Amino acid sequence: MRIDLNCDMGESFAAYILGEDDQIMRWITSANIACGFHAGDPMVMERTVALACRHQVAVGAHPGYPDLLGFGRRHLDTFPGEIKNYLLYQMGALSAFAGAHGVRLQHVKPHGALYNLAARDEPAAREVIAAVKAFDPEVVLVTLAGSLCAEMALAAGLRVAREVFPDRAYLSNGQLAPRNLSDAVVHDPDEIRARVVKLVTTGAMTSIDGQEILLKADTLCIHGDTPGACKLGEVIREALAASGVEVAPMASVCVR
Repeated sequence: MRIDLNCDMGESFAAYILGEDDQIMRWITSANIACGFHAGDPMVMERTVALACRHQVAVGAHPGYPDLLGFGRRHLDTFPGEIKNYLLYQMGALSAFAGAHGVRLQHVKPHGALYNLAARDEPAAREVIAAVKAFDPEVVLVTLAGSLCAEMALAAGLRVAREVFPDRAYLSNGQLAPRNLSDAVVHDPDEIRARVVKLVTTGAMTSIDGQEILLKADTLCIHGDTPGACKLGEVIREALAASGVEVAPMASVCVR
């Protein structure tokens, strides 16, 4: 049994520091690096790619809406083609830094509101898929397990990493619980450990309202801006090792 462990990283901006990238990087196998629209800047992007390379962690783009003030978590209305071009622009920027360090982009994972929209909205998902195919059809697309986007991307012939969030609550329909709910984020390390073990060994998770739901996971996400994220990474790695699960970059575990 094999699974990837990813983290959203490089989300600092200028003099503002966000996340524990230096500490978290040793626990993960794939890094989703912000590309300057919702967070990050050229200096942060270069440093984060370099950090990933030092730790032999696979590099991926984490593009979002052009929304620094809202950290990419606000939905923006777009004209047809804008989402595709937002992604192409940001993937191209990060690919330049990756190439400067002698590596290629392994994957792309849309950020925040864009990720959530593409998971359920056919036009948005279609533009995300078109962007990945235009950039490099071998790049892995990370999307929510069980989502419309996952189904469409597989049908389009893309490599897909189905993502589950160990520290986020799920609705009974398999969608993420909205962050405005008081218990949408799980903070207890012991609870997260139990959720991870249950997920990887049975493919099931208990929803926010107590129902058992099935989730197929190729990659697990740690939120780099969550307080204590470094400790969370350690807890998850220990739980996976104890369950006999190999942790490896998503390109080696994803499906087509």
